[in-house]
Amino acid sequence: MRQKRYSSDLTDSQWKAIKPYFQADRRRRHDLRRDILDAILYLLKTGCQWRMLPGEFAPWQTMPIRG
Repeated sequence: MRQKRYSSDLTDSQWKAIKPYFQADRRRRHDLRRDILDAILYLLKTGCQWRMLPGEFAPWQTMPIRG
């Protein structure tokens, strides 16, 4: 069980329900799909900029959407 960091983070049951939609055929060294989705949800909830993401998230340059 993962500890929630922010109120916008997905719960384990929410992630379990949507995880099949994020499956990819390639193997990953680090599975960051949930962390990236949590970062996107944080941005949507707070309205902050990519460069203002808290340090607990991956660096803003690694996010799939840049603005």
